[in-house]
Amino acid sequence: MENKQKKNITDRVWDLFSSVKLAVVIFSIIAATSMVGTVLEQNAEPEKNIKIIMKMLRVGHDTAQGLYGFLAQLGFMDMYHAWWFVTLLLLFAANLIICSIDRLPRVWKLAREPIQAMPPELLEKVSVKRSITLKGSAETIKESVRAGLKEIGFSPAEAAVSHGVQFYAQKGNYSRLGVYITHLSILVILAGAIIGLFFGFNAFLNLPEGEQSSVAYKDRGVELPLGFEIRCDNFEVSYYGQSDMPKAYKSWLSVFKNGKKVLQKSIVVNDPLTYEGVTFYQSSFGIIPGSQGKGIIILKAVSADGKAQNIEAKVGDSFLIPGTQITGRILDFSPAISIDATGRYVSYDEQLKNPAVQVAFSGLKDGNYTGWILKRYPQTWQLPSGDRVELVDYWGVEYTGMQVRKDPGVFIVYLGCIFMSIGLFMSFFMSHKRIWVNVSEEKGGTRVVIGASAHRNRAAFEGRVEKLVGILSSGPKGERK
Repeated sequence: MENKQKKNITDRVWDLFSSVKLAVVIFSIIAATSMVGTVLEQNAEPEKNIKIIMKMLRVGHDTAQGLYGFLAQLGFMDMYHAWWFVTLLLLFAANLIICSIDRLPRVWKLAREPIQAMPPELLEKVSVKRSITLKGSAETIKESVRAGLKEIGFSPAEAAVSHGVQFYAQKGNYSRLGVYITHLSILVILAGAIIGLFFGFNAFLNLPEGEQSSVAYKDRGVELPLGFEIRCDNFEVSYYGQSDMPKAYKSWLSVFKNGKKVLQKSIVVNDPLTYEGVTFYQSSFGIIPGSQGKGIIILKAVSADGKAQNIEAKVGDSFLIPGTQITGRILDFSPAISIDATGRYVSYDEQLKNPAVQVAFSGLKDGNYTGWILKRYPQTWQLPSGDRVELVDYWGVEYTGMQVRKDPGVFIVYLGCIFMSIGLFMSFFMSHKRIWVNVSEEKGGTRVVIGASAHRNRAAFEGRVEKLVGILSSGPKGERK
């Protein structure tokens, strides 16, 4: 009681932050609040989270709206940037640092302390002990002991003790530091996460074909400068067979810095583009509102003798198939066309799910011909004359939707994960093992006393001690009595 009264405020704060109980409390609060932040969509429209609360708690709209307002006041709608959440992380980091500083000197001393010979009377009190008597002289048995210790992975030192000689060795003494390397890894990961929170961003960008942007957007239209410009050169969707289910979508992007193109790359899901720490992930696509009729129809005309030409046109334009007198005039375009029960071609969607162009051809030997050319159906490309017209693309009406992320702390987090792997491996699969083997000559043979200790995985180490006993018992120069 007297010692407690003598402690000043610094000592009391130190004792508080070096407490494992405080670590458990802080970590539990972080875990509990993170669960709430995971369930509620961060920086989302209020109605989305109100619906989530109604569904999770099975309450009415008014109750959910009131609870949403309360949680919003506490910062749960942007929880990972809230001052109290960052404070919890800093308190946890301080607790971890002080706990480590408080305990590390003693463990460091144990790790660096060289092993020494142990008095025979203390050898009887170690946690793992074996005793055998072997036939043969002490000198003969000593060589068997030395060879046996090397066989189980130890390089022993030798010292004279009362009534004989002792071999002793240790290994894995620095494995005691595994838990502190794990502590360091957590601090590194926390540092990387906090750097990412305050110096990075998570945004989106819907970029139309042919246009470029120097900003991305957070929720509610907040602009985030990129520091460079990015342009969507083209966008394309492929489908499964003849269905309307998207198989893959790809964007061709170009990056410009100070007006000069510095990077060009196509991106698909799980294969993003990264420049100056900003990463663009393919996430969605769609039709630009109000773009109907404003796109460019790209055709490929191939004559019967193989002459080909790419054509860019709009509805109402005419073109000539190369090397022929055949003229095509574009009458109509449909983003998604199908045939109804009466055999008529009808549009069924505003998305470019099955684009088609209607063309009237004149100058054919067998008379004029009018038909629909469908992008996904090659059988519609062939003309009666043997010539071919392919619908390549309808360019300038789609946008590519991208998630835009910048996380300058990500490599620090990766480094922390490497440290954690090393620390956990040392903590779970390594241990500080020490062994002493006392050899003394007695009447009728030589007595061998083995003492050993391990600060972790004792059962596995006992197996190695048993292996040493077996080696000594069955050795060519020793036989168990």
